[in-house]
Formats: sequence, structure tokens, C-alpha cells
Amino acid sequence: MSTKYAVRNIRLCTKDCLCLYVCPSGAADTENSVIDVDTCIGCGDCADACPSGAISMVVKVYPDQQEKSEDVVNTLQRLLHSKSRQENIAAGLQGKLAVALEKSNHIMAEELLRESGYLLPQSDNTKRFLESLLEQEQPEGFPREKVEFLLEKHEHYLKEKRAAGEE
Repeated sequence: MSTKYAVRNIRLCTKDCLCLYVCPSGAADTENSVIDVDTCIGCGDCADACPSGAISMVVKVYPDQQEKSEDVVNTLQRLLHSKSRQENIAAGLQGKLAVALEKSNHIMAEELLRESGYLLPQSDNTKRFLESLLEQEQPEGFPREKVEFLLEKHEHYLKEKRAAGEE
């Protein structure tokens, strides 16, 4: 069993469809252009053949995130709060510089979230955050089903990791 599977970035796909011809399992031949993860055997032929570079190979089980002390996480969160505030201020201003500041602060905030372990699907921080969303009162229209789906995916990840003998 392969440790990787193929994913397609629809935004980069130029519809050359070479992946359809080289995929031995037929995983790339779907109606919605999303490669079928369950059918993919992880050979990488589709990624090698794709002239637009729209297909990448992704590992099934990610390594654990590096541990950080509580002081580091708290500092990252304070910095994140600051960047989010700056992004909101820049969003209210006009001009190209304001747009650049807004985008820059947004990117930095994403990186801080990633470093804090909130954008990594395998992170326990992500799991705790999703669980806290379900425990709190949420406004009408809150996508509860999506949060439950993400938690199920997290459990699926943990099961795969255990099966691979990494936990």
C-alpha cells in the first residue's frame, strides 16, 4: 500500500487530461475533476504526466507537529491577535498600500496559526478547536455538519497512523 495519494489543484489544471491516460487505477477519471483517493494507488504517474503541474502527491500520514512550550504558543497567539487587528484596520482603508498591508497581515496570521498547530489537520490543537466549536452555542447557519465531518476525518487520520505503527 502506498504512503501517498494524488490531488489535483483545479485552479492550475489546463484540462490536457494526460492524467486520464496514464492513471493505471482510473482514480483521475472522475466527473468532478477530484482524484478518487480510495482508488488512487499512489504511483505518481498522473503527477509526472501533468504538463500544468496541477497534480501533486500528498502523504497519507503527516508527521507529528514539533512540540512548543506554552510560552511560545501564547506568544504566537498574541502576535496572531495583533496581525488580525492590523488586517481589519487595513481592510477599512483605501489604496494599494492598504490592500498590500491587509494581504500581508492575512498571510502572516495564517503562518502563525500554522505554527501554533491550528491549520494542520493532524494537530491535537485543531481537534480541540473543532470540538470546542461543537460545545459552544453557535448562531443560526453555523456549519455543524462540516465541523463533525472534519472531526471524523481527524479520527480517520489517527486510525491510519496507528495502522502504520506510528503512534
